[in-house]
Amino acid sequence: MKNKKWLIWAVVALVLGIGLWYYFKKSEAIKIELTTVKPEMGDITESITATGTIQPVDTVAVGTQVSGTISRIFVDFNTQVKKGQLLATLDPALLKDQSLQIAGNLSNAKSNLSYNQNNYNRQAQLYKVGAISKADLQVAQNQYNAAKAQIMSINAQLSAANKNLSFTNIYSPIDGTVLSRNVSEGQTVAASFSTPTLFSIARDLTKMQVRASIDEADIGNVKNGQKVTFTVDAFPDLNFNGEVTEIRLHPTVSANVVNYITIINADNPGLKLKPGMTANISVITSDISKVMKIPAQAISFKPDSLVASNYTIKSQYTASQKKQWNGKESNANMPKDEAAVWVLAADQSVSMKKIKTGTSNDTDLQVTSGLSLNDNVITGYKTLTKKSGGAAKSPFLPQRGGGNKGGGGPR
Repeated sequence: MKNKKWLIWAVVALVLGIGLWYYFKKSEAIKIELTTVKPEMGDITESITATGTIQPVDTVAVGTQVSGTISRIFVDFNTQVKKGQLLATLDPALLKDQSLQIAGNLSNAKSNLSYNQNNYNRQAQLYKVGAISKADLQVAQNQYNAAKAQIMSINAQLSAANKNLSFTNIYSPIDGTVLSRNVSEGQTVAASFSTPTLFSIARDLTKMQVRASIDEADIGNVKNGQKVTFTVDAFPDLNFNGEVTEIRLHPTVSANVVNYITIINADNPGLKLKPGMTANISVITSDISKVMKIPAQAISFKPDSLVASNYTIKSQYTASQKKQWNGKESNANMPKDEAAVWVLAADQSVSMKKIKTGTSNDTDLQVTSGLSLNDNVITGYKTLTKKSGGAAKSPFLPQRGGGNKGGGGPR
């Protein structure tokens, strides 16, 4: 009797052990779901990034050629001005006095010229009748010529004085907008050694340029005429368009990094771009349209043990070629224009395809052959774990309802 009871308990323990083993074995199996994409037709662009400063295309510094005191200012910051418009005036009193003084000297010189001309004419008549020597005639002639030369010199001085007097009126040389005003009424400006700048005027703020600093490692791909997109912090959701117009050959060095100034012209019809703003620039160095492309990460995927336990892996290659994909070789060892991707078939099998590749921008990869638009290219997978609420429980105890959730996995 005791033997029978022992046998019954042994059978129960065996059944219970098998059940527990089956349950935990089943619960330990990790389910995964492959993430796939279909090749699509689209554009692939390559670009380089840089930063720059927005500036007007043409800015004129308006100064003064004469010294004096600012008596009136007629414009201020942001004033729209026309060419020839009066901007400011200097006190003309001192220059007027100088002009009047020179005019007085001119009158005196004219009187002296008249006297010397009459004297020369008298001396010429006396010389003809032999009353004076030729030397006396030449003295009279020299005095007459000197008087004429003095008239020319004083006329030039008077013209310069009047010109300086006209410089007390400061006019705009262009149509534009006043960006800065550096003087105030009553301020004295001295033009003895250098021309002081009174105003800065931008010609046309609807046409702006970006002065970008591009690293020497990227400048080789930049050419005149390339399209540029950029953003500014004031309008982070807006993309502005421009075009490379000049690559200046003079380098600048900052923190041992060599940069080249690149000028980018951009339209600014809404005047949203303002001088001095910082632009975050993308120069489009290559733009290929209407090509088949896949995510660049697709060539990094290789089936591992989890994929093998959930899907059937097939391959159209020989055993030696299969061995290549068991960790001993990688896409990096293939020719530059070749790669391998894995595709998911309708029967849930996974197979490898060799493809020909073109350009890449680190996000998308051009496929020139080897795939069709209907292929499901694998880019990674996610794990599916059972919501058990903690550690695994006995299958013989009541269970709460649960569900599945996606887990992270290789991409």
